[in-house]
Amino acid sequence: MDFVKNGLLFSKNTINTMFGNTEPWQIASITASSILTSIWLWNFLVQDESFYVRTKKFAFTQIKKIPKIAQKIEEETKQISDTFENDVIENTKSEKYIVKLPVKGIPSDEIINTVNRYLDLGKYKWKEGYISGAVYYYDEKLIELLTTVYGLASYTNPLHSDIFPGICKMEAEVVRVVGDLFHGGSNVCGTMTSGGTESIIMACKAYRDYGKNERGIKNGVILAPKSVHPAFDKAASYFAIRINHIDLDPENLTVNLKKMENAITKNTILLVGSFPNFPYGTSDDIEGISNLGLKYNIPVHVDCCLGGFIAAFMPLAGYSLPPFDFILPGVTSISADSHKYGFAPKGSSIILYSDKKFRHHQYYVCTEWPGGHYGSPTIGGSRSGGIIAACWATLMHFGLDGYVASTKAIIKTKTYIEEELRKMNDIFIFGTPTTSVVAIGSNSFNIYRLSDALNSRGWNLNMLQFPMGIHICVTHLHTKPGVASLFIEDIKKELDEIMKNPKVELTGKIAMYGMSATLPDRTIVGDITRYFIDAMYYTPS
Repeated sequence: MDFVKNGLLFSKNTINTMFGNTEPWQIASITASSILTSIWLWNFLVQDESFYVRTKKFAFTQIKKIPKIAQKIEEETKQISDTFENDVIENTKSEKYIVKLPVKGIPSDEIINTVNRYLDLGKYKWKEGYISGAVYYYDEKLIELLTTVYGLASYTNPLHSDIFPGICKMEAEVVRVVGDLFHGGSNVCGTMTSGGTESIIMACKAYRDYGKNERGIKNGVILAPKSVHPAFDKAASYFAIRINHIDLDPENLTVNLKKMENAITKNTILLVGSFPNFPYGTSDDIEGISNLGLKYNIPVHVDCCLGGFIAAFMPLAGYSLPPFDFILPGVTSISADSHKYGFAPKGSSIILYSDKKFRHHQYYVCTEWPGGHYGSPTIGGSRSGGIIAACWATLMHFGLDGYVASTKAIIKTKTYIEEELRKMNDIFIFGTPTTSVVAIGSNSFNIYRLSDALNSRGWNLNMLQFPMGIHICVTHLHTKPGVASLFIEDIKKELDEIMKNPKVELTGKIAMYGMSATLPDRTIVGDITRYFIDAMYYTPS
């Protein structure tokens, strides 16, 4: 009897030499065991997380099962949870909580008064420009206009396009207008979404399905800089996509193109760059990423959620920028938030594609439902026509000249802040900010101390980690007379105080943030974040 192995013919004598007098069923058993062991070993070693990371997680999990350690962790996390909850209680102590539906409806004037009181809760003077980002424009006349527009369209729903064709027309016009701002040609298309996170999630879903259906990639991988927005990780978690975070160049804090190219495999479904990124305000070399996309025939997404509505107008405002949008042939999609520097109400963003073949894979379609054919362009089925109309109205209100003027004012203010900060000793600026974000670090003291000191003066900045830093996202509110100069003066005063004793340890809540940035067990940091979110939903028992 002869046997075939790997296309080669083996005689019975050869088999006996290999396996001795082993019975055929034993040979089959050994072979099956070897194959199963190989599969298990492959699955164990080749996973989304490295063997080192999984080993570390396993070790921390086992350590936390030790009774004394488990008790200590429970006590500490309970204390942290109480701290977050107490902050909420302190900020809302002037108002009673409504925990049951009122038996009779509350009169309109009382509802309005209650809403106004609720809106006044909190300690930060955000209308006066004391915060980083969050609110990008505030003008009472614009609010009056958008309130009227939203009210007119508040009960409309683009899901029912035959009933509300005017809302669908507005969305289509928003997509076309924004596509034009990013040098899109006649083929550029897209949809509106509820925000930057959904725009990014939709792009990742589209490329997962495009890779699977058009290129046969079953286990897609996204290559993105370490500085990329966590919405990409969120999408990867939701849609079972693997994401590979590429190191940054330590000098300019932009993605290392060589490492990105080396990470490309047959399973790569998307290359990502930020323009700019959220932590440092620096921008990746989009032209370089575009060239990689063309070279390896891989789609390229540019995340412009934060600064897109500034970057699009900067050349017209007199500020040069490297190419970053559809003018580059390798760029296949762009996400941009109209509710940031587009100044529209919260809840609107745009995801754009260079071709309908990508957008088609964003859609969800069900053809077998007893209720009929069902299709929706984004995650939501029903969507707010009011938000679409308000976004459309905002774009029409400002026009090209209005956006160019606001961009000039914002970039001028950001440049002033950056130049003044660079003059100061004992702090430094991360990289070269592209649009509106300026990130600060220090080699002389723990930079979180400066954040805490500024907080005591009413400023609310964003804190960064890996490495530790803080940043200010300059908005139109900061362009008001005196705001930027006051910010600089307050930094100078607090910096002088800190440098009198730069080695003081962090205390209070700020110490908790400092600790979380250095904890090797990131699952504890995750638990801390969950407690923070829990506190947002606090009501008395």
